[in-house]
Amino acid sequence: MKGEQKYPEILAEETQLGPYPMEKLKRVDKPTISITDNVQRFDDREHGFSRAARGDYGPLAQSEFPRFVPKYPLSGAQLDMTAYLAARAQGIEASSKAPLPKDPEILSRHIKSVGYFLGADVVGICQLPQYAVYTHYTSIIGGQMEVQEVELNHKFAIAFVVDQGYKTLDGSTGHDWIANSLSFRGYSTCAFISRILADYIRRLGYPARAHHFFDYQVVLPPVLLLAGIGEMCRLGGIVLNPFLGTRFKAAVVTTDLPLAIDKPVDFGLQDFCKKCMKCADDCPAKAISNGDTVMYNGYETWKANTDLCSKYRVTNQNGSACASCIKSCPWNKPAGSTHDTVRWLIQHTPFLNDFIIKMDDLWAYGKQNIKNKWWFDLETVDDIVQIPKTMRKK
Repeated sequence: MKGEQKYPEILAEETQLGPYPMEKLKRVDKPTISITDNVQRFDDREHGFSRAARGDYGPLAQSEFPRFVPKYPLSGAQLDMTAYLAARAQGIEASSKAPLPKDPEILSRHIKSVGYFLGADVVGICQLPQYAVYTHYTSIIGGQMEVQEVELNHKFAIAFVVDQGYKTLDGSTGHDWIANSLSFRGYSTCAFISRILADYIRRLGYPARAHHFFDYQVVLPPVLLLAGIGEMCRLGGIVLNPFLGTRFKAAVVTTDLPLAIDKPVDFGLQDFCKKCMKCADDCPAKAISNGDTVMYNGYETWKANTDLCSKYRVTNQNGSACASCIKSCPWNKPAGSTHDTVRWLIQHTPFLNDFIIKMDDLWAYGKQNIKNKWWFDLETVDDIVQIPKTMRKK
């Protein structure tokens, strides 16, 4: 067509944008778990950590909650930065709209490219379902935590995830002193990326809001699922990516910028998770189901015991939180031709899944590789950094 705008290949074609070949995954019309029309919205105040803070899990969990992240100096520093970003002003969009392409596909690939440029590992886009919006959430206003009712009507959700760091997790037991720092490597980076991306979209003349740790107004798993980041896994309402496993943290930017949406993915995870019990077997809190999926709140899931999980993570006296399930998962692997081949086999030859799981055990994946432990085991007690009591020689 004469006068038609031409765009570079990276924006106009299905070339790989990020570090992982998400464009090659099988896309399906519906998620690989059942979702009905009866999913009810959730109150952020009913999450496990909120319940620990108000005393639902007993006095020990309540007293430990304020310190279970900052008791390790590094995760404490990461927590402060994440909170600082959450307290920044939301901002309003520019008074006029920028001269952007009319093609939602071009805009979507541009926005994904921005996410990858800022440091995201996987980016996907979906329509924002209202059941994924919290009824209430706890925000930081003037340095104080306040509960607010949520009204969010943006059309689209841009979801992205950030790797927590394979090498460090490889050097960890999964539930030692670095565990919370792994989480906040993802959380703090997600906060940074989402704030910039939302501000960028507002400067283009469209409303946008960042949702990250300390400032989520959306429930992450359904958004990640619908945006094609991964499939629901045995960990109970948690989405698994084929290249990162669950070794990531996520954030979302909601907006009315006209975007093209991604489809959900199917890489064979449902059959694999039915046969693999490694996360359930290795969970120190025994919070992960080793049974079948159930229908819960209108969707299909492996129902985890969030009370046991949250209580253990808050009260862990031998470390800071826990990432044992992430570490033991066979999908927690670095990039490489061997692991890429195994991913292909799981998707195309599910009858080999039992053998693949046994080989994962044989090669001792999920065990601590002490060669990669670079951090010091420390605990902050009454503003004094010391060797943890549980590690001192008797």
